[in-house]
Amino acid sequence: MPASPTATAEEIKDVNVRYHDVAAESYDAKWGIDFGPIGQDQVLAKLSKALGRTPTEPFGDALEIGAGTGYFSLNLAQLGLIERPTASDISSGMLNALSKTAEGLGVEIETVVTDAESLPFEDESFDLVFGHAVLHHIPHLDKAFAEFARVLRPGGVVAFMGEPSRYGDRLATVPKRAGALLGPLWRRALGAGPAPHVAGNGRHEDHHHPDGHELESEVDVHAFAPAQLRGWLDETGFEDARVSGEELVANAYGWLLRSLESTAAPDEIPFGWRNFAFRSYITLQRLDTKLLEPHLPAELFYNLVLSARKPG
Repeated sequence: MPASPTATAEEIKDVNVRYHDVAAESYDAKWGIDFGPIGQDQVLAKLSKALGRTPTEPFGDALEIGAGTGYFSLNLAQLGLIERPTASDISSGMLNALSKTAEGLGVEIETVVTDAESLPFEDESFDLVFGHAVLHHIPHLDKAFAEFARVLRPGGVVAFMGEPSRYGDRLATVPKRAGALLGPLWRRALGAGPAPHVAGNGRHEDHHHPDGHELESEVDVHAFAPAQLRGWLDETGFEDARVSGEELVANAYGWLLRSLESTAAPDEIPFGWRNFAFRSYITLQRLDTKLLEPHLPAELFYNLVLSARKPG
């Protein structure tokens, strides 16, 4: 994985804070995050995959781990599927962005700056602990899973989506490299200038203190095998563990798009391109859901989704 194998837990957390604080302002645009019907449909589909069912009753007190700018918490709150949301993240910059969006949407949500390995909440405080694309950033997952179990009420549910699989992570290197190679031709076709790090040949003026955006390649710690995730759930005492895969074609395509876009100055990428990229990605995501995910083993997919229940 990109993080140095010799990096300490504190160094990994520091890199994650610095990167996500800087990335917060442009994060929603970069990842095509939507807080309308499209985004709500996406998060409902992902949560339903993780749970193995579409939730019909709302969760009362819900804690999101690594909430970022609020993609999951705010969309689930708008759907009425979580009644009292709490958003936690190691990055205050991300939570500031989330709070601004929540205010605009009229969603009441509590935000708490914390890491997942030591949660500042009382025992048995939540009915749902969940997250999207966050477990792979956490250095000590055994501690984190123990905390998830501690703050859940008996019968409460843990659910995580968007976690990279080991095989899928290796597959993603192909479209990433293709995007980097095709970047100059793509920018020329769109009339977009290069991103600052591309214009400078990718070299930092200060190798010891790169700016936040340059840390993106260093924030990931893990890629998972499904059995590994099931093992953490079982060892922590959870029941009814489920681990499945999502996104194969869509993710390869998505990484190609993101790699291309990362080579360009963000303000110079035309809206028409962003709209095309988003809609075509959603189309392939639906293809994966209907044709591939029901028939192929979880290990083949880029993302893994999981859920389990605390006994009670």
